[in-house]
Amino acid sequence: MTDTPAKPVFLTGASGALGRVLVRSLGALGWRLVLTDIVPFPDALPAGATFTKADLSDGVAMLRLAEGCGAIIHLGGVSVERPFEEVIGPNIRGLYHIYEAARREKARVIFASSNHSVGFHERTESLPADTQFLPDGYYGLSKAYGELMGRMYWFKHGVESVNVRIGSATVEPVNARMLASWLSYDDLSRLMERCVLTPSVGCAVIWGASKNARMTWWRDDAREALGWAPVDSADPFAGQLAGAVSGDPVEERYMGGAYCSIEYTRAEPAPAGLFGESDD
Repeated sequence: MTDTPAKPVFLTGASGALGRVLVRSLGALGWRLVLTDIVPFPDALPAGATFTKADLSDGVAMLRLAEGCGAIIHLGGVSVERPFEEVIGPNIRGLYHIYEAARREKARVIFASSNHSVGFHERTESLPADTQFLPDGYYGLSKAYGELMGRMYWFKHGVESVNVRIGSATVEPVNARMLASWLSYDDLSRLMERCVLTPSVGCAVIWGASKNARMTWWRDDAREALGWAPVDSADPFAGQLAGAVSGDPVEERYMGGAYCSIEYTRAEPAPAGLFGESDD
């Protein structure tokens, strides 16, 4: 099996933290990368890579950049919780432009979804990949929408996609929640390789977390079909982070953590379950 895709890979959000990680790791493998972001790329470009400053709202630019590419790693857009009007443009309309480009090029989309698409599930749960969406804000809502767009393009147009529900992709975990949700940069890079190189993926979902002993929240995804297994672990940080909690009962109750507390206005805790009853 070759380690280099036959066609170039289009990567949006290249100038962000995760984009820069992937440019380094995939570029080191000799991949031909077509990069874009709304801000300049701050690092030296690897051999075979090109960068174009462009906005996801420019559908024509997205079509042109995707031309001839076999896969689109879509990291671009608003990446944190923001007001609805800031999210809707890049994360909804911009994603449409990405999927239209993929449809035209018959390219695969690797979509940077998020755990925040299911953020209001409680930490006592164990969720399969086909669980119901419970977004914890406008950002998470846009990620749930993005996954649904991928499903529609798969069933209607045959566009393959992998929805990677990223947990906490950082240099290292920094609080107790991340002992479950942390995804190392190396595990992320290896996952992206498999998302692009696996011959057939259909419309798949992956929980983006490393091999953490406390990662009991998420299960039953498509990792075996992709040939991906995380290697790194948050476990060595458990001693120093086990007590690193916020004291906020909303943040500590739900998988989405601090995002659940943003503009939270309920006067009392929500009953268990979507309809105020136990899910059992």
